[in-house]
Amino acid sequence: MTISLIAFAIVITLVLLRVPIGIAMGTVGAIGFVYLRGGRWSAGLGPAADSILDVTQNDALSVIPLFIFMGMLIAQSGMAHDLYRAAYAAVGRLPGGLAMSTILACGGFSAVSGSSLATAATMSQVALPSMRKFGYHDSLSTASVAAGGTLGILIPPSIILIIYGFLTGQSIGKLFLAGILPGILGIVLYLFAVAFVVWRKPEAGPAGAPMSGHEARQSLIRVIPILVLFVIIIGGIYGQIFTADEAAGVGAFGAIVISVIIGRFTWQGLVDALAQTVKTSVGLFVLLIGADIFNRLVTRAGLPGDLLDFVQGADFGPFTILAMIVLVYLLLGAVFESLSMITLTVPVFAPLIASLGFFEGDVTGEMSLIWFGIIVVVVTEISLITPPIGLNVFVLRSVVKDVSTATIFKGVTPFWVADIIRLALLIALPAFALVMPMGVVSFAGP
Repeated sequence: MTISLIAFAIVITLVLLRVPIGIAMGTVGAIGFVYLRGGRWSAGLGPAADSILDVTQNDALSVIPLFIFMGMLIAQSGMAHDLYRAAYAAVGRLPGGLAMSTILACGGFSAVSGSSLATAATMSQVALPSMRKFGYHDSLSTASVAAGGTLGILIPPSIILIIYGFLTGQSIGKLFLAGILPGILGIVLYLFAVAFVVWRKPEAGPAGAPMSGHEARQSLIRVIPILVLFVIIIGGIYGQIFTADEAAGVGAFGAIVISVIIGRFTWQGLVDALAQTVKTSVGLFVLLIGADIFNRLVTRAGLPGDLLDFVQGADFGPFTILAMIVLVYLLLGAVFESLSMITLTVPVFAPLIASLGFFEGDVTGEMSLIWFGIIVVVVTEISLITPPIGLNVFVLRSVVKDVSTATIFKGVTPFWVADIIRLALLIALPAFALVMPMGVVSFAGP
């Protein structure tokens, strides 16, 4: 365990020194194996080479570039504006309606982008000008974009769920299905958060201008292709018509077809989408390779087994352990970037969660790990709007330079509370996450 703890301390130090997390984990993992094998570099670097081959030859990870390409192409085609207009047609005339429209549009864009940062960056350009035009307070307008953007890492296709599936060996298709209802729950709670803000301060979010019936119908018609694509992807996985990697191929091809049908396909847009896909995918694969090398070191050094022995010896109950893990994530989320937090901790905590027997008949721990995956992603969503890091807040701050970081953090407080409520509901009622991928579930007992 000592070697593992030293390795964790070195990785955390390197990350705080701005070394990319994938490079930090891979370097520490490789050098750690050299140490374990008596300083023999040839023998010590063998596991690093194995990790590179395992990650790059893993067919299941083909979903990463395909889903990223789908999201990039849809963003290039300007469909985010269509989503916002359709949401505005539905709720724009309500008090706080433009902020609610932003939340709904973020949820829709999340269903095709898979990235919280991309969602926040895109929707800030689409929604903020309208909210400023109607006199929305900066705290509410920016917070609705920052919080709505967090939906991108949960509503499928989610890149973080793909990475979690790789780290834990769980089905990506089942993880996608598990994220649907919690994602919808998040949208609903965010809408209530907006309603609460404008109930307390009506001037913070006035109602938008009414839209004619013809304009509303046209706005709704324009988003039908995106809804059809999402239904095909998720419906195909749910109906076992195709696997998650096949669904990614269908989604990427469908994005091209949709952009052609609606008349927004350009060769330059295709080239830009491909370039961004390559850039993003390479970064993620470096991260996954580094995580795999480091995880091999941690496993070889015995940390997961030692942690399990400690917990069993302390005689903690399953939910006490889960509460402690969630608390660790909430604390780490205040200072760590989400991918760093997940890649560092999930391989350590996952074997422990799988062994605790939360559900009846869950011999392999599959149900526990899928449920835990959704909990981890929700906690990660919370970290995206938690000071002092709050990546979504800083992404938004880079776009809206005349609004202070403190103003945005103040505005996200009701949304942060809504996420805490959702987290509590997911822990108390795991059916939110498990009913779609697993069917009926029941706890094994307290």
